Amino acid sequence: MNQLIALYLSALRQVRWQDPADFIFPSLIAEQWAKEQGSLSRLLKSYCQDLTVDLVHNKTVKAEKLNPQEIDLLAYESCLLRKVVLKGDGEAWVLGRTLIPQSSMQDQQHDLSQQGDIPLGLTVFSTDNVKRDALQVGWAETPDGKMLARRSRLWMNHKPMLVAELFLPTAPMYTKGEHE
Repeated sequence: MNQLIALYLSALRQVRWQDPADFIFPSLIAEQWAKEQGSLSRLLKSYCQDLTVDLVHNKTVKAEKLNPQEIDLLAYESCLLRKVVLKGDGEAWVLGRTLIPQSSMQDQQHDLSQQGDIPLGLTVFSTDNVKRDALQVGWAETPDGKMLARRSRLWMNHKPMLVAELFLPTAPMYTKGEHE
């Protein structure tokens, strides 16, 4: 994992999460992106020819490694920890960190531990029963300045996972005001 990705992941872990209603967004488009209820992967795909995933980490972590907020939103159990960089036409746009409890991976139509370089959102939002709740936003203090982050709980067939996303400086939400 390169050093910048490690620094971004560390910054994402330190975000002070807030309710979107209490947050001052830098722009209307940033607010729309942060509050997106559907698949962020699909939204990103609409801004590029080629959406790719760099899989940074895909291993199980013990429950003791979760912080209290993560336990409150999920459960006290081992989770698959998936870290990725979503790229649009080769540009790094979003850093994603997902915790999927072991119990959430049972009895699913997809083996989420084998996602590899397929965007998680494309798989999750292709299932019949998916919803998002517990949406929170905040600023990540990175070596490149403040970046917008969001965290939400996705429910896939009534089973939760926690997804945190850091919008990197080249993300379309910062660079493209309107759909091109």
